[in-house]
Amino acid sequence: MKLNDSMTENGYRGLLISSRHSLFNDPSKRQLYACLKDLFPKMKTAYILGWTPEQGEDIYRVLINTDTVCAIELEHGHDKPAAIETIQLKEYERQLSKTGRIKLAVALDLAEKDIANV
Repeated sequence: MKLNDSMTENGYRGLLISSRHSLFNDPSKRQLYACLKDLFPKMKTAYILGWTPEQGEDIYRVLINTDTVCAIELEHGHDKPAAIETIQLKEYERQLSKTGRIKLAVALDLAEKDIANV
């Protein structure tokens, strides 16, 4: 998908940059970061595409580098994830709405720039 610097894209860009910063720096995301780093030791960058808070757990969908989306369920008060699903990018993209595809395209753009600057 070609990006055109729309207001929607810029809104997602801000949210995604915040999600990356939170993932790598926020103490409340340490458990998620540690799980992702264990699963993907070659992780250079990551963006949280979605977060669903539940009563006893949180479910995250995270873009890892530029090729994988990980769905991870973290139970409150536990160190290890309750469930993990790795989804190839093309498969994940097929299940998205148009706005979801825009968000993913922005995340991929950001991830490509991150990796180029490493």
